[in-house]
Amino acid sequence: MAPMVVFWTAAGLLAVAAAAVILLRAARSAPQSGLEDPTLDVYRRQLAEIDDLADRGLMEPAEREAARAEAGRRLLVAADSAAVGWTAPTGQRPVLLAAAAGVGLAALTAYLVLGRPGLPDQPLDSRIETWRAGQLTDLTPPQLAAVLREALKVRPEAEGYRFLALAEAQSDNPAAAARALRRAIALAPGRADLWEMLGLSLLARSQGEITAEAREVLTEAVRLDPRSLPARFHLARGRAASGDQEGAIRDLEAIAAELPAGDPRRADIDAAIREVRAPASPAIEGPTSEMIGQMVAGLAKRLEEIPDDPDGWVRLVRSYAVLGDAARRDAALDRASRRYSGQPQILEQLEKAAAAEPMK
Repeated sequence: MAPMVVFWTAAGLLAVAAAAVILLRAARSAPQSGLEDPTLDVYRRQLAEIDDLADRGLMEPAEREAARAEAGRRLLVAADSAAVGWTAPTGQRPVLLAAAAGVGLAALTAYLVLGRPGLPDQPLDSRIETWRAGQLTDLTPPQLAAVLREALKVRPEAEGYRFLALAEAQSDNPAAAARALRRAIALAPGRADLWEMLGLSLLARSQGEITAEAREVLTEAVRLDPRSLPARFHLARGRAASGDQEGAIRDLEAIAAELPAGDPRRADIDAAIREVRAPASPAIEGPTSEMIGQMVAGLAKRLEEIPDDPDGWVRLVRSYAVLGDAARRDAALDRASRRYSGQPQILEQLEKAAAAEPMK
């Protein structure tokens, strides 16, 4: 125990000394004030970016002037208020040093009073033995996973790896769950439930995205068991994501037809069908999509900073309508309508803009 006390005492004293050195150096360098505000460079870059966008034809002249005026105003405000270095009155510096020393000494004292430097180590092997000797139902998922991993080293079997995968999944570790399921499949490649679980684990790891690996695994699960509804459901989702909406709807309707009338899974199937049938936003790809997105995002950002611009709100509402983004269109229309509630002409223009047809 004595060596540990000596070690932590030395560590505490070193921490106090380090804090004192830092504060002393800071006090010596503090009077060097009047440094340029680092935000000045940000506003200068904004001005350069505005000019660049305008030169590339991505910003209208009126928008360019308004954006330059706002960025210039902020640049002037930042330039007028030079950054002031931190300084502390000479009389307060001993107090600050004492406070820094007090924190270190208080931490050291708390450790000496409450700490247990003589406590023996608790190696993982002994903890696993303790967990195994107790009730498995009382263990947390990570503890159960540790017990199962050790047991499977002695006697590897597919069912054991399936339980390990469940424990890893409950421990919020989908990657480890997928590894356990691959080992289970290596021992029992003909079990469709293991392929299905692996596919769902891969989906959890990719946050629901139907990756190529997940598609292959789920396809194998359906090959082994054509009645595997979870695998068929997610394969239909992947089919819709790849652009085959009609095929996805056929697959989903076939799944729904196999479920009893009161089956709660019908709600998920119906919701998926509605999502596939919902009109998609117009497909604009390549450089044109990026350019339009930049322009609309720039206009929306400018209106956040300078909201009193009725023409800008009309353009923003029309842009979202043309892009088929109904949610953002309605949100922009609502904000603009509340801002100009007493101006019928502007409200009429906003309504016409919101009614613009999406691009085909």
